Amino acid sequence: MTAYHEALRCRTRGNDHIVDLTEEAQAAVRSSGVIVGQAALLVHGSTAALTTLEYEPGLVNHDVAAALERLVPRDERYEHEETWHDDNGHSHVRASLIGPSLALPIVDGRIPLGTWQQIVLVDSDTRSRERTIHVSVVGRTEA
Repeated sequence: MTAYHEALRCRTRGNDHIVDLTEEAQAAVRSSGVIVGQAALLVHGSTAALTTLEYEPGLVNHDVAAALERLVPRDERYEHEETWHDDNGHSHVRASLIGPSLALPIVDGRIPLGTWQQIVLVDSDTRSRERTIHVSVVGRTEA
């Protein structure tokens, strides 16, 4: 059994910016040498989230942000903002609804994603950030 860890980093624009992490996650799995096992991804921070979706312009540039705005409006009152005197209460709620992590299988040395499925980070904070995504891989390295 092998265990491997790698930290991915990306710069975001905030405000529900979506970043495709698929190639970086697949590269981490390749670097691990694991052919059968599991990859766990965790974004460091409480205003960003990880999920999978079809990384295409309509979803990435409009639909996800529009849906998040309907579910968790930016201009509502949030106790978080009263407590910390900031402007990102909605960011924390949005990120918590999507979730900070993914657990993905590894089959034949790769994460078996669907044809139109990519691993993405959604940054809901109100400003740009440097994000760290931890990738931990465990599994068998030989057939």
